[in-house]
Amino acid sequence: MRPTAFVLPILSVLVAGCATVTAPVGGALPAVGVADDMARIAPVAPAVPGGWRAVISSEDRARLHNWRESWVAALDRANRSSAQAKIAAEGALLHPDRAVPGVVPPVGAYRCRTTKLGARGPGLLDYVAYPAFDCRIAAGPGGTLRLTKLNGSQRPVGVLYPQNDLRMVFLGTMMLGDERRALEYGRDPERDLVGGLERIGPNRWRLLLPAPRWESLFDVMELVPA
Repeated sequence: MRPTAFVLPILSVLVAGCATVTAPVGGALPAVGVADDMARIAPVAPAVPGGWRAVISSEDRARLHNWRESWVAALDRANRSSAQAKIAAEGALLHPDRAVPGVVPPVGAYRCRTTKLGARGPGLLDYVAYPAFDCRIAAGPGGTLRLTKLNGSQRPVGVLYPQNDLRMVFLGTMMLGDERRALEYGRDPERDLVGGLERIGPNRWRLLLPAPRWESLFDVMELVPA
């Protein structure tokens, strides 16, 4: 699939209050604690006329446009780090062209695990697979869905916008450490996340996050019903 095969569906597929941690522009993320009480997560921006196109920043349009280039470069780095067997074992999860129709996931509880591909700075690994954490998908206004990672030191929170039967656009922000409220999308570009949700099999989805700000070149989060 060429870049336009993802961007044009996206550009015709592909947000979390109080920032208690300041993260660097690139490289490793500072070590922080994890909150026990996640009940006060702030709502992200509601659906607006024009959907994600009316919300997305120009910088994130570029990240979205270059999603496949970012993925291929990150996979190449990971493969050259002797992670080939681990990557192959993940099957469709880490293959760029495995989306299947019926993308909209049911609301409810999910187990979500993140794989980071390609080191963004020295001293970091080109392949890191984290254990599963808890996520939730809830109904939002205007046909949107809200995706929230509930625990862990890095917690994406955001809105999934309708696109087509293969992909939904994700715009969100990153919560860190013991933060209990998420910044709104667009308030801090260093926290903003952009990407897309795809279904890759029965009861199996993945969230694609191209060019995240810290640690890696591309993140893939697998979601399966809890």
